[in-house]
Amino acid sequence: MILKTQNISKKFGGKQALCDVSFDLEQGQVYALLGENGSGKTTWMKIVAGLTKPSGGEILFEDGPINWMSRSKIAYMSTEPYFYSWMTAEDVGNYYQDFFDDFRMDRYLQLLGKMELEHTTKVRALSSGMMAKLKIAVTMSREARLYLLDEPLNGIDLIARDKIMGIILESVSPDVTLVLSSHLVEEMEAVVSKAIFIQNGHLLELADVEDLRSRKGTSLADYYRRLMA
Repeated sequence: MILKTQNISKKFGGKQALCDVSFDLEQGQVYALLGENGSGKTTWMKIVAGLTKPSGGEILFEDGPINWMSRSKIAYMSTEPYFYSWMTAEDVGNYYQDFFDDFRMDRYLQLLGKMELEHTTKVRALSSGMMAKLKIAVTMSREARLYLLDEPLNGIDLIARDKIMGIILESVSPDVTLVLSSHLVEEMEAVVSKAIFIQNGHLLELADVEDLRSRKGTSLADYYRRLMA
């Protein structure tokens, strides 16, 4: 087990974003974090990344509380753009290299090539799909223990999605843990081993995807529809 979520709750004013959520993440697994808009997926990721604090409960990473040491082993990609518009793709890499000791510039330049991004391209010139590729490339160039990608396929066209998912999976070693938040449930089916279902801040279920197919005779997408209905 690499991460334990224990009775996590989070309030923003009068809104309950997460309510008494508990589940564990195992090392070496690929998780889909699934739920509708406003279900609490991003809030949970930001708590794990140390960007916001829970109102109640605790998250343990490698048996210890989230702190500056654990944050150095957790790579988080948010849905929001977080680069300066004047930056080039190369500047983005240098920016990350200054902040993260585990950032590998050689891997980053290799991933830029696979993403068909020029290192001289300005951030302000990027389309939404190209920005998504840049965020994936720079995040996956860290040698983290846990990767959290919030809606990594946003803006990426249908033809490119399989390639991008392949690049993400190739970028991690077998002993790390990957969490992918997405509305594109069908796209997750072939790449994830487990699925976390969240609705209105409540954990509905943590399911083994192969178990859904073999024992329950259902696909991940169909099971998602049944749970959320």
